[in-house]
Amino acid sequence: MATRTGFNKNNSAVKRIMQEARELANDPCTDYAAAPLEDDIFEWHCTLRGSPGTEFEGGLYHFRILLPAEYPFRPPAIMMLTPNGRFELNTKICISFTNYHEELWQPAWGVRTAIIGLQGFFPLKGTAAVGVGALEYPTAERKRLAALSREWTCPRCNATNLEHLPDPLPSDGSASSSSSSETSSAETSTSSPSPAPASESSDNVVIAVEAPVEAQSTREENGQSQAQETPPETHIIHRPIPLIAPKPTRPLAQSSIVTQSYTPPRTPDTQPASRRDTPQPALVAAVRQTPRRPPVLLDTAICVILVLMFALVARRFL
Repeated sequence: MATRTGFNKNNSAVKRIMQEARELANDPCTDYAAAPLEDDIFEWHCTLRGSPGTEFEGGLYHFRILLPAEYPFRPPAIMMLTPNGRFELNTKICISFTNYHEELWQPAWGVRTAIIGLQGFFPLKGTAAVGVGALEYPTAERKRLAALSREWTCPRCNATNLEHLPDPLPSDGSASSSSSSETSSAETSTSSPSPAPASESSDNVVIAVEAPVEAQSTREENGQSQAQETPPETHIIHRPIPLIAPKPTRPLAQSSIVTQSYTPPRTPDTQPASRRDTPQPALVAAVRQTPRRPPVLLDTAICVILVLMFALVARRFL
């Protein structure tokens, strides 16, 4: 892929187109293949695979994508080249991401977005498929055109659609290996007998009873004797489980730490019944230390004070 000599590689549109071309070349997809022309990078030729589960399944469709000079700020135009029964040939298709609806285009979109969007518009029917360049062919005709589209040759690319977009290789090796592993596991599971399952519940009792050895049977023809033993038989005894409801138990109430208080032991000889009767040690010591005075001195002092007061009162009035 080479650019035309007249293009400026410093142009933003040329840079964007070259970047998308490298991304599509480095990350190919089995549903579509796209690349710009060698002499004009603003024109892309793409091959799209028909949507599975529709009348276009198995078909390969070739179309053109025309990028404007203001790309990616303006949307591209799409023109179908392969007969398909859904879109007109060599006519610009009216889709939401084409030049018919520039107001819906976003510069973050690109060529990959246009290809994926076109693949989603292929199976639309009814009013959703109405627009410029839309066709409504019968289902049988679309299937016939899908079968013929694989060998359709583009006059510009000079290659068939199958050469542009080969069919993906089926993973037969992995499928065969997985199927063989499944069959081998199935054979081993069927050949090896599975042991008897152990009883999961305790109410089943497994008892192994050995069968008696059969008597030896003598054969008169060949004169050989064989003793056949039967494997021990396993008997499972089902014992019903009595359904007894447990007795409800009420938990004991635990006393809180806050409500608990320490009560020291009391003795009637050391502690009185009330606080009023409790003797105060300091008061008793003070009473014992103060000396007792005779009442005569107190009476004499009172009499002297009374005589002085009487004398003062009498002197004032006389």
